[in-house]
Amino acid sequence: MLERAAEKAGLDIKVHPHMLRHACGFKLANDGVDTRSLQSYLGHKNIQHIVRYTELSPNTFKDF
Repeated sequence: MLERAAEKAGLDIKVHPHMLRHACGFKLANDGVDTRSLQSYLGHKNIQHIVRYTELSPNTFKDF
């Protein structure tokens, strides 16, 4: 289903369901959800697996 949606959208990348999980992580990080909450929500045992979402967030230092 995702592959068909990507094709209709004109995306030239291979889309897979796990991308939705990453999209959720990036969205929450961009919305300012703290790292520990994000870690718990996504079920990661190691905080280093969450760093990818927060380091690319353009809003990380917005309120500094």
